[in-house]
Amino acid sequence: MTLPAYRRLSVAQRRGQLITTALGLFAHRAPEEISLDDVATAAGVSRPLVYRYFPGGKQQLYEAALRTAADELEQCFAEPQSGPLTRRLSRALDRYLAFVDEHDAGFTALLHGGSVVETSRTTAIVDEVRRAAAEQILLHLQVPEPGPQLRMMVRTWISAVEAASLIWLDEGKQPPLDELRDWLVDHFVAVLTATAARDPQTARAAEAALALERADGPVGDLARRVLPVVSNAAHLL
Repeated sequence: MTLPAYRRLSVAQRRGQLITTALGLFAHRAPEEISLDDVATAAGVSRPLVYRYFPGGKQQLYEAALRTAADELEQCFAEPQSGPLTRRLSRALDRYLAFVDEHDAGFTALLHGGSVVETSRTTAIVDEVRRAAAEQILLHLQVPEPGPQLRMMVRTWISAVEAASLIWLDEGKQPPLDELRDWLVDHFVAVLTATAARDPQTARAAEAALALERADGPVGDLARRVLPVVSNAAHLL
């Protein structure tokens, strides 16, 4: 096999190239299936050069690649705090699910755990992404000091997004991404309103958020679809 022509890069550029190359490999194969030789070949460099930049071997390189992926995932939920909440969530989910689609096998390995390269540090990186996503959602709800029920609701929804993403991959990437996104937005609204029925703080946040929604938007559409189902249970009232 002929390697690509070697290019002289700065330290930062070479390190970035190796991380990007490793992330591309980890995206489609489980980390334990990737060797440093694979990374070196894909990057067009020698194995000793990879060790020069990552003396800790594959573990150090994997953690660096994971940190890069985590930074990208954290940015998925960064969205301007204006307009209907469902529109903001839709845009954030579009970015998040695009990442899942692009890094399918790597995303599965990342969240399933159990990898031979999993450590307390890699687990902490994944948890950091979850916390950052939850904080972004709470910012959109404009609740600076959320109580336990509201925080639990948001963290539960983040977990649901992760689980749905893994199931989507396991099901051959079905349904289409736009349907999955819309269902996850519906799920958020449903969990938010159910929690609002029990928690005054969540009720205030939900009222403020839903006031920005349009009658012909996702919340209005969900209400029209749910109403017949709820009406069938009128005998329980």
